[in-house]
Amino acid sequence: MRVLMVCKRQYTGRDLLDDRYGRLHEIPAGLAALGHEVLVVAASYRRSGAVDRFADGVHWLGVDVLPWPGALFAAWRGAARTFRPDVIVASSDALHLVAGERFARRLALPVVLDLYDDYESFGLTRLPGLRAALRSACTRADALVAVSRALAALLVERGVAVDRITVIGNGVPVQFAPDLSRDQARMALGLPGGVPLVGTAGALSFGRGIDDLFSAFERLQSSRPGVRLVLAGPCDRDVGAAIPRGTLDLGHRPHPEVGLVFRALDVGVVCNRDDAFARACHPMKLVEMAACGLPLVAADIGEVSRLLADRPDARYVAGDAGMLALRIGAQLDSPAPVDPGLAEPWTSLAERFAAVLDATVGAHH
Repeated sequence: MRVLMVCKRQYTGRDLLDDRYGRLHEIPAGLAALGHEVLVVAASYRRSGAVDRFADGVHWLGVDVLPWPGALFAAWRGAARTFRPDVIVASSDALHLVAGERFARRLALPVVLDLYDDYESFGLTRLPGLRAALRSACTRADALVAVSRALAALLVERGVAVDRITVIGNGVPVQFAPDLSRDQARMALGLPGGVPLVGTAGALSFGRGIDDLFSAFERLQSSRPGVRLVLAGPCDRDVGAAIPRGTLDLGHRPHPEVGLVFRALDVGVVCNRDDAFARACHPMKLVEMAACGLPLVAADIGEVSRLLADRPDARYVAGDAGMLALRIGAQLDSPAPVDPGLAEPWTSLAERFAAVLDATVGAHH
C-alpha cells in the first residue's frame, strides 16, 4: 500500500523533520516498517528550507509555505503524480484536514483524517469559515482517527458517523525508557543525589497550568525543605520569570533525553487547564512517565480521568495547587507508579493505523 501523508512540519514545540519526533514521525515510520511505501509532505509555516530525504523507511519532503503558498500544493500534486498513492492521510491542523480531504476527493482517492488534538480548539479556526469547513471535511472523509475517546465523542456530536472513527492514542518509542537507575540518570544529567526531585518535561506554559506546579512546589517546601523542582522544556519570558528560586532548570532537551529526565525524578507532574483542548487531548507526558515507572500526579481532565479512573491518588483538580501539593507529598512518602501498560509502543499503534488504512482502501474499491 502506498500512503501519502500531508501535515505540518513544526508541532508541539518540535520540528518533525529535524527532531524526528512524535506521532507524525512514528506512525509513518511504523507503517514503513510494516512494508508499506510512505511519502510525507510536511509544510512549514515559517522559512525552514526545503527537505528531500529518505529516513526510517520513509520519503520525507519539507516545503515552506512562505513566500509562495502555491509551492505546497504543487508538491502535493507532484507527489500524487509520481508516487501514485492508494490513500491519503491528512493530519496536524484544520487547514491540512480541509485541504487534504478536498485534494483526495479531486483525485478520487480515499482519505483518512488524523486528529491528534481537537483542532477546533486551535486559534487557527478563528479564520472565517474554517471551522465549518473542518466539520464538513470530517463528515465527508472515508475514515477518521481520533487521539482520545473524548475527542471521538465530540466528533460524533458534530455529525461524524461513529463507525467511521477509530481511537488511536499517543505512544512511546520502544527505547524511550533508558535502562538506568535513578542515581545513574541523575549523574548523567548533573542532578543532585540523595534529595527528592519533583518535576516535569515538555512545553512549560501558563496556558497548560504550569503555575499549578510552581505553587504546589512552594507549598511543599514549607514542610519538606529538601525537595527540589526539576524542569526540562521551553518556556516564554513570563514563565521563565515565575520559575521558583532554586529550581533545577535543564532547559529544552532533545526528546530522546526526556526518558532520562523521568528516570531521574521521584515524582512527575502533568499539569493542564480545564479547557476544550485539555478535555480532548491524549496525555503524552503521562504515558511517557508511565513507561519509565515514574510515580506521577496529573490534572484530572478528559482522557486522564479515564486512564487513571482507579487511581484517585494520582489525580488532582486542575487549578488546585493545594491538592496537587498533597498528592505529590503522598507519592514521595509512598511511591506508587501507575500501570506501565498505559504506555503503548508506537509500533503497536502503527499496526492499528495500518488496519484502518487497509479497511479504508478496501471499502473504496
